[in-house]
Amino acid sequence: MIERKIRLSDTEEVKEFVRAAGKCDFDIDVCYNRAVIDAKSLLGMLYLGLSKDLTVKYGGQNTGFENTVQKYAVC
Repeated sequence: MIERKIRLSDTEEVKEFVRAAGKCDFDIDVCYNRAVIDAKSLLGMLYLGLSKDLTVKYGGQNTGFENTVQKYAVC
């Protein structure tokens, strides 16, 4: 299982992230505190809020998705 930290600052970034996750054939979870949301759910991602450090957990490989995660990675 791969774990990365990301931060999404506006709704356009959330939409881009959800679109990239939707193209994957494996499960992707996004966690914040105790909440765990399916990364392919736009409403779920918006529920978590913006400008927070989120943890993305996934077990497959997709170059496009990994590039998107890297784009929003927290250093």
